Amino acid sequence: MIIYLARRLWQSVFLIFGAITIVFLVLRVIPGDPATLILGSQATPAELAALREEMGLTDPLFEQYVRHLAEVARLDFGESWRLGGDAFASVVDRLPATLTLAGYALALTLLIGFPLGLHAARHTGRAVDRVVSYLSLTGQALPSFWVGIMLVLIFARMLGVLPGTADGTPVSLILPAFTLALPFLGWLARLVRNGTLEELGKDYVRTARAKGLSERIVFNVHVLRNTLTPVVTVLGLVLGNFIADAVIIEQVFAWPGIGSLLIDSIVNRDYAVAEAAIVLIAVFYIGLNLLVDVAYFYLDPRITLETV
Repeated sequence: MIIYLARRLWQSVFLIFGAITIVFLVLRVIPGDPATLILGSQATPAELAALREEMGLTDPLFEQYVRHLAEVARLDFGESWRLGGDAFASVVDRLPATLTLAGYALALTLLIGFPLGLHAARHTGRAVDRVVSYLSLTGQALPSFWVGIMLVLIFARMLGVLPGTADGTPVSLILPAFTLALPFLGWLARLVRNGTLEELGKDYVRTARAKGLSERIVFNVHVLRNTLTPVVTVLGLVLGNFIADAVIIEQVFAWPGIGSLLIDSIVNRDYAVAEAAIVLIAVFYIGLNLLVDVAYFYLDPRITLETV
């Protein structure tokens, strides 16, 4: 276990290093000048040149990169010229809002997707099974930003039953959480359906039935337990996707999380905040992948750490 964790942590370091490198390069090749945004269009060329030199933008790119790596190793992403103060602290302050939204979306995914998948598996080939399959594919195909806008128009503008913006109350998080969960909801339903059907065809189910166990016990005790193993492990990856996909959803519903902060920072060329947000999202995703692998090992003793 220790050797496996050490190897995965070492791989994670390289992945984070790659993410930092890509973000550094992308943010510096996109059009725009932070000095002009800070000082405004009325600034003189001398003032702009002085600020660019102060920010280190006139140094060779490789020199900026090496200096930046040393700073990031200390979790020092620099100061935010737009928000003021430490950039990493500004991102961390927005983290609870994004985790709250992701938690609501995860709850909706479980409460709707899991029962739908079980119901479709128990009625395979019937109309309900086909409806669940069609709806799941539709939910995965629709763009999240379009779904969010349509939900606001229908439930907030036309019907007036739900808030169009997320203000932190549980009711106001229903629309953004559902928008975030919709693609994964259908995906989970199909995963549960296919996993349940696979388990129902295995020898241990036939043996349990031959012993005279009721169908309810066979399904709820034996089949359901083995179906939960891949579902539990996949949920970690789903949560990581929720945090990453929240970038768009938070912007649509004006939710003050990391996603909306990231978009604003990129638009305003606030390099420090944008990079801190992207790196933090990458670390969360990589960390959740590691936790999923370890959880899979404990949930299914047949799996060894070399196979996950």
